[in-house]
Amino acid sequence: MKGIVLAGGYGTRVHPITLGVSKQLLPVYDKPMIYYPLSVLMLAGITEIQIVSSPDDLAAFRRLLGDGSSLGIQLSYAEQDKPRGLADAFLVSADHIGDDSVALALGDNVFHGAGFAALLQEAARSIEGCVLFGHPVRDPERYGVGELDERGNLVAIEEKPTSPRTNLAITGLYFYDNDVVDIAGRLRPSERGELEITDVNRAYLERGDAKLISLGRGFAWLDTGTHDALMEAGQYVQVLQRRQGVRIACLEEIAWRMGYIDREACYRLGSRLSKSPYGRYIMAIAETG
Repeated sequence: MKGIVLAGGYGTRVHPITLGVSKQLLPVYDKPMIYYPLSVLMLAGITEIQIVSSPDDLAAFRRLLGDGSSLGIQLSYAEQDKPRGLADAFLVSADHIGDDSVALALGDNVFHGAGFAALLQEAARSIEGCVLFGHPVRDPERYGVGELDERGNLVAIEEKPTSPRTNLAITGLYFYDNDVVDIAGRLRPSERGELEITDVNRAYLERGDAKLISLGRGFAWLDTGTHDALMEAGQYVQVLQRRQGVRIACLEEIAWRMGYIDREACYRLGSRLSKSPYGRYIMAIAETG
């Protein structure tokens, strides 16, 4: 399976702080926002990942992440000259996807929960159709929502419904088989001129190939698209890390625990950042296990 992190857009909901920098480079407490979706793909066992962003921002992502070799993964970069909807990522990254299945993670989503890595790896093991991830919210009218029947089968998808029949929001993490490239290529742009991810998901649903995994109690899903949401995400990460003594979305630790790099390489990565608590944490976990 290949991975895509979509880190484009103008970040208009958090202007003016994104007038000079990509939203996905803003900090969520102690690390750049893009670390969070990238960590999700790494936890799923995906090691070939493409970052899709605007031409103006790609250089900054390259400076931050490089080619991924220090983490034992392969990172590549692709330009999206202007936002054309989430589904456009599959067309931009068609060569990267090739004949493989693909996972798309939105660059401004934060996930956290016990057992999340095992859940992701199981879902990614054999993709037939699409696998979506849902999370209950108090304001489902702001999201695409999924409706499950009594057996847990996905039966309907509504985009920002005025009278939602469910509170299960579809999150910014999507797994697809290779048909997604052809499906995205056949989409008609919406009134906003965008290729909508909901239309992709409905195409799979109509042919009976869509599944939704509900992330219930014990899981957190945070969309950092507004000033308040960005602050809340940072506070969530701060509180959990202080209480538990572990770091959420620490790419270096994940790379070591997943076997992408060895202990010595993990320690070296931490030593480069040794003046920060983040770097010292990496060094400590590499020493103690």
